[in-house]
Amino acid sequence: MLRVRPIHYTSRMDEWERLLTALGLVKTVDDATWREFDAGPGRLALHFAEAGSAEDGSTDFGVEVGDLAEFARRTAESAGTAGAPDGSGQGTRAEVLDAEHGSTCKVTSADGFSFLADPAVRAADGGWGGAPDADPDLAVVGLWFAADPSTAARTLRDIGARPRPIPGAGPGTGSAEEAESFTAKNGGILMIGTGAPGSEQAAAGLAFEYAGDLGELRRRLEDAGEDAALVEESPVPLLHLANPDAEAGAAHAHPLWISRAPAAD
Repeated sequence: MLRVRPIHYTSRMDEWERLLTALGLVKTVDDATWREFDAGPGRLALHFAEAGSAEDGSTDFGVEVGDLAEFARRTAESAGTAGAPDGSGQGTRAEVLDAEHGSTCKVTSADGFSFLADPAVRAADGGWGGAPDADPDLAVVGLWFAADPSTAARTLRDIGARPRPIPGAGPGTGSAEEAESFTAKNGGILMIGTGAPGSEQAAAGLAFEYAGDLGELRRRLEDAGEDAALVEESPVPLLHLANPDAEAGAAHAHPLWISRAPAAD
């Protein structure tokens, strides 16, 4: 079991909730400093951050898994680090540990970038599906801006993500190490981007994909009072959203995009 679930830190929780609701996500957890939302494919968590803090507007790359120990075992086995002491070695490492929020699995790429795989909660029907009334066309995209994209791709393959074929590429072209995006079995997209020029530090980000009509989605957002602009001249049609963090002058108020999902084969 593998599902995309980044964590976004913000001082504008209510504004983000309004945007996510307009996008078609459904709130499933509502705590004072923590809210969770189901998309059709994937999930997203909001974590409160003080306005002006270093975390405000930032995103943590992250996933959810079924069984932490089994996930760690399979990841280490795929990476070839299963026999190394404490899961160490030159490949992807996965370690189950106790964090402030409970048990989790820390995944560390060979280039040093790390993220958490938290335990998923089953739906009311006992399965791993999300809220049935979430918009099925909207997918959460977890972005990994990597200093070494090939190493990042290897890590995503090690955790069980599936390379997504590049549109227009024939069978047998490319490889998992060359792929730019991956799908998670139980929902969501994991996408690799190149880090900032000259930077050796990896970073994370947040985006969305939409399998429906972006024009209709834009109208729906505008009807809900959200600002959205369609960018049709780009290689892939995009919808640019007003980032709620920008209104508060957050330290990491990055552009927020929805891209059109690739056509199914």
